[in-house]
Amino acid sequence: MAREPILAAAEASVVLNRPDASSTVLSDYWGITKPEVTFLVAVTTAAGFYMGSVAAPSLSWISLLHTLFSTVLVAGGAAALNQWMEHPFDAMMRRTSRRAIAAGRIDPSHALMFGTFLSLAGLGYMLLAAGALPSLLALVTLIGYLCLYTPLKRITPLCTLVGAIPGALPPLIGWAAARGHLASEAWVLFFIVFFWQLPHFMSIAWMYRDDYDRAGYLVLPDSRMRARFATVQTLLPLVGLLLVSLLPIRTGEPNLLYSMGALSLGLGFLYFGAQFALRRSGAAARRLLMASVFYLPALLLLMILLA
Repeated sequence: MAREPILAAAEASVVLNRPDASSTVLSDYWGITKPEVTFLVAVTTAAGFYMGSVAAPSLSWISLLHTLFSTVLVAGGAAALNQWMEHPFDAMMRRTSRRAIAAGRIDPSHALMFGTFLSLAGLGYMLLAAGALPSLLALVTLIGYLCLYTPLKRITPLCTLVGAIPGALPPLIGWAAARGHLASEAWVLFFIVFFWQLPHFMSIAWMYRDDYDRAGYLVLPDSRMRARFATVQTLLPLVGLLLVSLLPIRTGEPNLLYSMGALSLGLGFLYFGAQFALRRSGAAARRLLMASVFYLPALLLLMILLA
C-alpha cells in the first residue's frame, strides 16, 4: 500500500538528517565532560582571574586564555572520571540512565583513559602556562572531587559540604594565575561559590530524591530527617552567602551601588530558598534552582562592574 506523501517525506528527512556514527561518538564524549558544569567552572575561574588582575597594570588576555583552557581540560576530565566511577549507579537513575557510559555507548575503559588524559593534560598545561600554585589548586580540586565527594555521596549526606570545597576552588585558581599568590579577597570569592553550591544542590537533590534513593545515594538523610536537613542546608548557606557577598573585594572599601545590588540579589535568592523550605515541593525546588542559576553570574557581573 502506498504511503502518505507527508509521511514518506518525513521519513526521508529523518534518514537524510540522521547523524553519522562519528558525530554521535564525538557528541557522547563531549557529553561526558558535562559541558554545562565545565562552563560554570570556567566562568568562576575567569571571575577570579579578573578580580585578581585589578591591581595589575593591565589584564593579560593571553594568560587568561591559557588559564581557562587548562582549567576546562581538568574540569572536563574530572567530569568524565566521575561518570566512569558512577556509571553503574547512573544506570539506575532515570535522570542519568541515558548518559553515554551508563547506557553503554562508551566503554568504561575508554572513558577512564579519556578522563585521565584530559585531567593530566590540563594539569600539565596549567603548570607550564600559569604556574605552580594554580596547578596545585587544580590538583586539589580534582582529588577532592573524585576521591572525597564522589565516594561520600554513598556514605553520608554531609557529602555536599565536602564537595562544595573543591567546587569553590576555581576562583582561587583564576586569582592565583593572575596574581601569583592568594589574598584575603580571593577567599571572599571562594566562600561565595561555596555557600552558593549548597542551596543549588539541595534543589536538585529534592527534585530527584527518588532517583537518588533508587541508586543508593545518601545525598539526603532518611525520611524522618530529610525535610529538616534540606531546610538547614538551604537557609543557613543563603544567609552566609548574603553576608559574604557584601564584603568588598576590589577596592578594599564598600561600594554603595554594589552593596545595594548584592543585597537585592541575595534577598531574592533567600526568598526562593524560604519558599522551598516552607513548601518542600518539586515546583518550589525548581524555582530555587532557577534562582541559583540566575544569581551567581548576576553577582559576578555586578562584582566585576562595581565592586
